[in-house]
Amino acid sequence: MDTVIARLGKPHGIKGEFTVEVRTDRPDERLVPGQTYSTDPDIGELTLTSARWHRDRLLLTFDEVPDRNRAEEIRNTLILSDQEEDGEVEDDAWYLEDLIGLRVLEGETRVGEIVDVTNGTAQDLLHMKHVDGHQALIPFVTEIVPEVDVEAGWIRVTPPAGLFDVS
Repeated sequence: MDTVIARLGKPHGIKGEFTVEVRTDRPDERLVPGQTYSTDPDIGELTLTSARWHRDRLLLTFDEVPDRNRAEEIRNTLILSDQEEDGEVEDDAWYLEDLIGLRVLEGETRVGEIVDVTNGTAQDLLHMKHVDGHQALIPFVTEIVPEVDVEAGWIRVTPPAGLFDVS
């Protein structure tokens, strides 16, 4: 099964280099020069030429992308990796797409549903649609989200005061 590990962002410079939205917790292990990746939408496989950090952004180049024009054409393409090749999954690690749709419980009370996830550099943010209709952002940290049960379809939260208030 393929899983999304990055999304190609805007081109950087004129030689086909991309800024990247990283969607893996181990980019230095999963985005390795010489490795070939499938894509979504399927534009054919891409072979990674280089990966380097510039400030807090990862920049990638591929053999199949010779210049900025081609980079602009395939912007927003998802880079996929075979999940089986990635080895063991940690007990407290989940694929972002598996979290969308989970019920949010505070104690035993349903307070909402996860509708989106923003992958951040320090932490991810869970976008919750509250049962009252408004949206709230939940920092995806153990102190606030101590339990996740993807198979049962829920996460349990211990929110600090005011986290779910309408702003």
